[in-house]
Amino acid sequence: MTSLKERIVDLIEALGPISVSEYFSLCLSDPTHGYYMMRDPFGRDGDFTTAPEISQMFGEAIGVWLVLAWRALGRPEQPLLAEIGPGRGTLAKDIARTLDRLEPTLRSSARFHLIETSPKLNLLQATTLEGTGGRFDWVRSVDELPDGPLLIVGNELFDAIPMRQYVKVGGAWRERMIGLDNDDRLIFVAGAGSLEPSLLPPGADAAEDGAIFEIAPARAALMQKIAEWIAKKGGAGLFIDYGHLAPGLGDTLQAVRKHQPEDVLENPGEADLTSHVDFSALAATARAAGLDAHLTTQGDFLLKLGLLERAGVLGADADEAKRDEIRAAVDRLAGPDQMGELFKVLAILPCGVPARPFGGG
Repeated sequence: MTSLKERIVDLIEALGPISVSEYFSLCLSDPTHGYYMMRDPFGRDGDFTTAPEISQMFGEAIGVWLVLAWRALGRPEQPLLAEIGPGRGTLAKDIARTLDRLEPTLRSSARFHLIETSPKLNLLQATTLEGTGGRFDWVRSVDELPDGPLLIVGNELFDAIPMRQYVKVGGAWRERMIGLDNDDRLIFVAGAGSLEPSLLPPGADAAEDGAIFEIAPARAALMQKIAEWIAKKGGAGLFIDYGHLAPGLGDTLQAVRKHQPEDVLENPGEADLTSHVDFSALAATARAAGLDAHLTTQGDFLLKLGLLERAGVLGADADEAKRDEIRAAVDRLAGPDQMGELFKVLAILPCGVPARPFGGG
């Protein structure tokens, strides 16, 4: 039993079942035993691989989009360029290099910030960014950013923010909780809390008992904070994650360890815990703040920003082994049977600002 699991068992014995949201938060962010507080989870030797670690082409495409957005916004001076949830710092490094090449004015005037809560990852990011040039500052939240127009990127951010689950029991929707069986093993139970019917997606009334609905107030709150900043001070946001474009029912809570799925209740603090992102809810939050919100798939986004052309350039002078590696990266990033369809992209901008490659100028 992990140290965190022992603490969770003690907590439930003392106070009763805890919500999925509380369990999610403890697993990832507990200051002493939380998953992201204690380790480098990325890459082949970790538990999962993110798009920036697959190929530089991903980060270069994000850099291209930031240049296009900055130009469409009228080239604001000294913008904040922030990445929230920056992983190893690989994406930030690739973005900075791309801006050096495509738009040195933006590169030299932007104030780079990484929004990170994990001291372990702070150190890893600083190491990755050594020799990149320019200044990078770290903050723990959006609230700590200095004033100014904001260009913000989040890759695989929202899936790691806790959500709540509700289960249909006896025709009613009850909050899904985590309790203990007679042998003190963690199990899912139905709590007393119910869900406001207006929050349910179409078709929920016809769902059978045992159906699961997920809602993520914490994700919406973060999106609202970012959207209100951009609506007031200018800027743009780009968020990429795995999830769905329309609300629906289903249990997407999952744990991954050493690149393999694992029981979400088995090793809290030792496995990555995530759930799919409802992009329609995030887009609605941004629109409620007065912004335009554009949705597409990762594959469509990358291909329209020149992924194939960039792959051709990188492969032009490469040997056959390197070309095979580049082709495999393109397929993994944009292939419909891999990340291309599963991962979605949300761009938020002030109303009327052209938003390539979403049909803007």
